[in-house]
Amino acid sequence: MNILEEIVANKKIEVAERKALYPIKLLEKSCYFESPVVSLKKYLLREDKSGIIAEIKRKSPSKGMINKYVSIEKTSIGYMQAGASALSILTDQTFFGGKNDDLTIARKYNYCPILRKDFIIDEYQVIEARSIGADAILLIAAILSKERVKELACCAASLGLEVLMEVHDRIELDCLNPSVDIVGVNNRNLKNFETDMQHSIDLVSLIPDEFLKISESGISSPEIAAQLKQVGFDGFLIGEQFMKDSRPEEACSHFIKQLRKLTHEN
Repeated sequence: MNILEEIVANKKIEVAERKALYPIKLLEKSCYFESPVVSLKKYLLREDKSGIIAEIKRKSPSKGMINKYVSIEKTSIGYMQAGASALSILTDQTFFGGKNDDLTIARKYNYCPILRKDFIIDEYQVIEARSIGADAILLIAAILSKERVKELACCAASLGLEVLMEVHDRIELDCLNPSVDIVGVNNRNLKNFETDMQHSIDLVSLIPDEFLKISESGISSPEIAAQLKQVGFDGFLIGEQFMKDSRPEEACSHFIKQLRKLTHEN
């Protein structure tokens, strides 16, 4: 069993437990369930923003603990003040050290799009995302069938949530459907966690123009981000590059300033 299969197997157990503890009718009573959704698509295209979805994650299966004591309040506010377009909050606890409360805290202090980053395999998790204050969800094509992507994306759309579908190769692009809003090319191989920026460069022209395009993982410098922008990406999901710094928000601010300088020069 590779790490991705292990995560999904664990997630099935976790979702079953959460369904028993927090029924859907309870989730629907959340104050966030009927609140307006902030569009991730619109914020990615705003000229006063950087196109960066800045991520908060404490650890990862490949790197172990990255930033155990991160302040969700300080970091999320700092990311947005730095010019990030949106926030990505890891809510998987077992493998990434996150929790639903992290997203709710970020929601409390920020009026901006928030992506729930998790391994979503069930409609329950989509409803749960709405109840904790998310504006968008991640669907990973590598762990879902084409039909399941469509079902989960339709469920999200019915709740007003936008959908970022993550792909790793051209075959997974076949999972695209009208309820998907953004396509993210993950440069990390989820089976061995190695990164290769060539994935993004190879796939960008194959993604239909009606979808926004972002590049994810391994974007370690403003120069790489500027290059990806030149080949057609609208934005980037960056976490580890910021989180490995003791002050992630300052690392984000420096990165965005350099990126703006590079893109302005071009």
